[in-house]
Amino acid sequence: MKQVSSLQPGSAVWQQKLYAIIFEANTPSGKLFDVILLWSIALSVAAVILESVSSIQLQYGFLLRVIEWFFTIIFTIEYALRVACVSTPRKYIFSFFGIVDLLSIIPTYLTVILTHSHYLLVIRAVRLLRVFRVLKLSRYVSEADILTQALAASRRKITVFIGAVITFVLITGSLMHLIEGPANGFTNIPKGIYWAIVTLTTVGYGDITPQTPLGQFVSALVMILGYGVIAVPTGIVSVELSRVQGDHSNAVQCELCAQRGHSPDAVYCKFCGEKLTV
Repeated sequence: MKQVSSLQPGSAVWQQKLYAIIFEANTPSGKLFDVILLWSIALSVAAVILESVSSIQLQYGFLLRVIEWFFTIIFTIEYALRVACVSTPRKYIFSFFGIVDLLSIIPTYLTVILTHSHYLLVIRAVRLLRVFRVLKLSRYVSEADILTQALAASRRKITVFIGAVITFVLITGSLMHLIEGPANGFTNIPKGIYWAIVTLTTVGYGDITPQTPLGQFVSALVMILGYGVIAVPTGIVSVELSRVQGDHSNAVQCELCAQRGHSPDAVYCKFCGEKLTV
């Protein structure tokens, strides 16, 4: 994810220094700030998770709440400094990370009004995406872009497939309500639809089971079709992923031998050994 922020020439000296520390990871101070921030995020999320365990909450609840408020205050100050040091605060506030940064501090303040709303603080885990910028894992970002392109290219096929599945479970659920009836647990059509979804996805909770021979036969057919439900979307995404990867590899051309078809993470040409320019 790209951080949307900028600093125009002519900004105050304190803004420039603060911007270099908070938004840049190329300087020692900037990298140190990001590393401390990532550890703080991880520790604050861990505190929220631990507080949800009743035995830990009874023994260390007060300490965990103090830790939560401590990190919330730190993140609030950090958010204010981010807004203060950019030339166009609006761009940062409405950027992806700007929204996540704000949502990561609001739940704690909401606990004054809404009980247990602080558990929403796990959204802070999204802020750990900054690790890609801190550690300069650009190759992972490019791989994520390939996966995103494949999912976007598959969305129409998957939408049609999900529509067909929804239609199937509506019909099957209604049919099982007629076959089994309230006596066997299929008290209404929504109950039958719930059973159809659980069976088709091969989850099989077993809280509702058909008792009649015809119902068991229909159940067997639905379970067999369930394997296709798992395989079809996987195949759709796999095909699109292969296509996108092929397009990406063909886009990289060796300047020396003019050959294409390199792997996405290739550094040198596999035909002549020349270093590739990506």
